[in-house]
Order: sequence, then C-alpha cells, then structure tokens
Amino acid sequence: MIERVVPEPQRRRRRPTKQGTMLSERIIVETALRLIGRHGAEALTVRRLGAALGADPSALYRYYRNTDDLLLAIADELIGRAQHGWQPTGDWRADLCEAGLRIHASYQAHPQAALLAAHRTTGRDNEMRAVETILGVLRSAGFGDRDAVRIYHAFVDQALAFAALDAAALALPTAAQAADLEVWQARYGRLDTSTHPNIAATARLLAADMRHSGYPFALDLLLDAVEVRLAGAGAEAG
Repeated sequence: MIERVVPEPQRRRRRPTKQGTMLSERIIVETALRLIGRHGAEALTVRRLGAALGADPSALYRYYRNTDDLLLAIADELIGRAQHGWQPTGDWRADLCEAGLRIHASYQAHPQAALLAAHRTTGRDNEMRAVETILGVLRSAGFGDRDAVRIYHAFVDQALAFAALDAAALALPTAAQAADLEVWQARYGRLDTSTHPNIAATARLLAADMRHSGYPFALDLLLDAVEVRLAGAGAEAG
C-alpha cells in the first residue's frame, strides 16, 4: 500500500463486494487475520486482501493508509479481544493476573499475527482502554504514579514478550515443534550425571515443563514482587 487514504466521510463503500459483503474496518481486519493465520506475513498485501474480500484492492485505501496502518489495526484488534467481557473486580492481583493471561491467550490464538503485532504501539481505542484500565488497577491498589507506570511497563512487556516467544513456537511447522520438544528427552534426558549433574537430576521435569508456556509462572513471580513492593510502600507511608 502507499499513502493515499480517503477522507473519513468518503470511506464507506456504497456497493457490496462481489461476495455480497459491505466492506468495513472490522471485515477487513478479520479477513486479514484469517489470511495471516493461513499464509503468514506474506498474506498482508492489498492484492491478497482484495481477492479474499472480493473487492478491488484500491477500495482498501478508503479504510487504511497503507499495510502498516492495517497492521496497527490488527494489533489493536488482538488487544481488544483480550479485553472482551473483562471488567476489574477491585482485587488488584486477581485483576492483573486475569488481564495478563487474557493478553497472552489472545495472541496465542493468532500466532502468525502475534509475530507481526506484539511489539507495536497502536495508539488506538483498544490499546488506550487497556492502558487506562491497567493503570487504574495499579493506582487504585495504592501505588503512586511513578510506581504504577513502571509496574505497568514491566507487566505489559512481560505479557507481550511471552506472547511473541510462544507465538513463534506455535507458528513453526508441526514437525519442527515436535522435534524441538523431543530434544529435551533425546538429548538432555541422556546426559550423564558426571558431566551435567544438574540437568541429569531434573531431566524428567524439564521435558515435562518445556511442553507448556512459562508465562503463567513468570506472571506469578512478577505479581509476587509487585505485592512485596506494595507492602513496602504501605509500611513507609505508615
């Protein structure tokens, strides 16, 4: 795509596509997610999207300036899906745990898109709502603004980093995923205690644990540290 966006009042397509669909930002984003899921990053082109939508590719300029603009919309959609149906309960730890797991799950549901989008800052409605909500959870818990921002930063970066890491593994061909997991048994599981005593002692546990994401436990560790910091702040204030 090139920079050639149509003014907002003129965006809506007046005729349905060849498939009988009225174009909208949501339809375009959902179609792009499906294409990326099937074909990877190379699917994010005007030609492929136009063909999938049954529309002239130039019609997409009514909605997005270029493919990067569309990618930001995709990233914001994943953030929005993570928040769908979720409301803070007032229990800051439970709320952050739920938010983190939802972010991670949303990206894992679309691993190919996650590889393209997890590191982007969208500046769009869903992202701004997420930032506002998480900061609100932290400030309501009793953190000062500086600590709230720093904890927010660490919390979100941890969730997105694990999302991207786990998405990269999920995006591998099935055979490659299986081969990577087999290494823990075929290689690490056979190391001798005389040369690798620590690995040998924990090989069975390693093989089992590496089949799952490390994010839930890492999230617990982070929240443990946040809880200690909150208790320390309360003691200083008292």
